[in-house]
Amino acid sequence: MKQGGDDGRLFFRGFQSRSHEKVKLRKRKSTLYLSPRKSSERRGDLLGENVYLVSFTIALRICNCFLVQTSFVPDEYWQSLEVAHHMVFKYPLLFQCYSTLVLNITNYGYLTWEWTERLRGYTYPLIFASIYKILHLLGKDSVQLLIWIPRLAQALLSAIADIRLYSLMKQLENHQMARWVFFCQLSSWFTWYCCTRTLTNTMETVLTIIALFYYPLEGSKSMNSVKYSSLVALAFIIRPTAVIPWIPLVFRHFWQEQKKLNLILHQFLPIGFVTLTLSLIIDRIFFGQWTLVQYNFLKFNVLQNLGTFYGSHPWHWYFSQGFPAVLGTHLPFFIHGCFLAPKRYRILLVTVLWTLLIYSMLSHKEFRFIYPVLPFCMVFCGYSLNHLKTWKKPVLSFLFLSNMLLALYTGLVHQRGTLDVMTHIQELCYNNRNKSSASVFIMMPCHSTPYYSHVHYPLPMRFLQCPPDLTGKSQYLDEADIFYLNPLNWLYKEFHNDSALPTHLIIFSILEEEISAFLIASNYERTAVFFHTHLPEGRTGSHIYVYERKLKGTLNRR
Repeated sequence: MKQGGDDGRLFFRGFQSRSHEKVKLRKRKSTLYLSPRKSSERRGDLLGENVYLVSFTIALRICNCFLVQTSFVPDEYWQSLEVAHHMVFKYPLLFQCYSTLVLNITNYGYLTWEWTERLRGYTYPLIFASIYKILHLLGKDSVQLLIWIPRLAQALLSAIADIRLYSLMKQLENHQMARWVFFCQLSSWFTWYCCTRTLTNTMETVLTIIALFYYPLEGSKSMNSVKYSSLVALAFIIRPTAVIPWIPLVFRHFWQEQKKLNLILHQFLPIGFVTLTLSLIIDRIFFGQWTLVQYNFLKFNVLQNLGTFYGSHPWHWYFSQGFPAVLGTHLPFFIHGCFLAPKRYRILLVTVLWTLLIYSMLSHKEFRFIYPVLPFCMVFCGYSLNHLKTWKKPVLSFLFLSNMLLALYTGLVHQRGTLDVMTHIQELCYNNRNKSSASVFIMMPCHSTPYYSHVHYPLPMRFLQCPPDLTGKSQYLDEADIFYLNPLNWLYKEFHNDSALPTHLIIFSILEEEISAFLIASNYERTAVFFHTHLPEGRTGSHIYVYERKLKGTLNRR
């Protein structure tokens, strides 16, 4: 009996162990136990999303990049590419073309007054300088690659930001809501116009969207205080005004955080210290002295308000013109979505209004300054589209077509002449046998065109300069102002000796009649015409003219 009882207990224990093993097998996370749909999704993830969605977004932004062939503002070149080109190719020892060694010079490239006054930091241009250096070491630093590779890199970063916005909305709501926000983001004409440009505002926007993905919003599954605060700190280093939209967001996080002291001492302060130290070291290397460029930038633009030198607008400009223009046909859907969105999204609306109010206090205003809050607006536009019951297809068609037409016009037509003329100068450098004697004078509003980053050849070039008055002089006039007061008189005084005349002059069409006497007397002949804009204003003409100085006896022979 005893032996039988022991056998029974052994049998029962064996049965329990086998049952336990079976339960373990069922809990294994093998693809054999997953549904075909989940298994395929797991294998096809990229950046946490379906590989097809990611591939589509990247492909779209690459097309976006090549379909933007116009200029927007000078900063997309003069605060990024020109600085990077100067960092890498400042002292070209030898240039080779057609197996012939040409011109040895040490003055190659140009930095604007903002760099001599240390108002800008080298952190952002260093990204493009690294790309230039790699291309140079590989022997692939052709002018076309120097122009397009940085823009493609910016397009890739913008695609990642688009995907992060989609992922965030999928976490906060559902797939359907995420798709509507994603549609609004991709169809925005201003995003299309800006997201592949090498502007600090573009990088600021990219970092803001990605940081929002990690920000502790109610319902978010990806919140990470270290990651979002690191991205905000990096955006601040690149462009100090990036902190403006994040003031209400960071304050809300701090207010809701239970361990406030821990948040400050173990996250905000260490991250701020590390990023600021990195910025100081980078600028110390390139400036040659310790410089806190973020303070200089805020002092010039905010405390001293010297940005008004480049134009001023009334306080209501962002509300009456800037914001409606940037949103375009999305504006009524944004307003509609503001009434529909849940209370947890009020912080995003507060951020948009706060940013508009702060920038409205500054006299100098531009569309691009409010670009970082445009993705926030797309969230509310998505809510509006999601709640439409009737006329949904006509509304979607209207949004897509209206934004597409505006995006294509601004990207391919409006203000394209200043880039087309640089292509002409490239041909002058690389296809002209007499390039060693060529020189170019750009007689246009200063910084109208890119410079050596779009030529990549030590061709002597000059443009009218316009640094602001930093000495407090009354009735201050820069070189461009003095020139436009009396262009003909200025030219005769500047080029009293024929040997100092440049071989090529580049002007807007509006200036031609005023200086025609000088052009005729100096034997200049128009050799190229480039369309620029249908909306000329001020010193900007509808076309750009290229004049070439001809030897006597060769005029009118083309």
